[in-house]
Amino acid sequence: MSDYRVFIGLGSNVGDRAGMLNRAAREIAKIGAVKIVQWSPVYETDPVGKTDQPRFLNAACELQTGLAPPDLMRELISIEERLGRTRGERWGPREIDLDILVYDGLAQAGPAVTVPHPELEHRRFVLVPLRELDPDLVHPVSGMTMAELADGCSEQGRVQRTSYHIKA
Repeated sequence: MSDYRVFIGLGSNVGDRAGMLNRAAREIAKIGAVKIVQWSPVYETDPVGKTDQPRFLNAACELQTGLAPPDLMRELISIEERLGRTRGERWGPREIDLDILVYDGLAQAGPAVTVPHPELEHRRFVLVPLRELDPDLVHPVSGMTMAELADGCSEQGRVQRTSYHIKA
């Protein structure tokens, strides 16, 4: 199996947010062709897009996998469904949200998944956890590092580190 370096974003703002992140982390760790490398700290963040909803808990994960982006995305969607995610309005409340943020320097758009995540550069709630995991990680389209993107991000919603930790 070829190992690709991949970064996943996790978010929840419905119910037991920390519990949901931990449940999702355990499910990600069970994917056959995935090896967890590290977890970011957990952050409490302001909602973006639709602001009249509860605050999120967000984190990021670095993993290694031999799965192609569409196959990994199918696994993540399956986890979301098993954990009870309901798909409502865009940017609305979510029990769990799992996204591929960066996939080993790949830049491609497809029907199943676009990598890097198309909103990555504009979302502090994922840039800050990514900066924690690897500040020198380069965005494959802009050529900027996660540290540069996080520091220069125009979206200024609150992103506050919490005492929660991912327990996969």
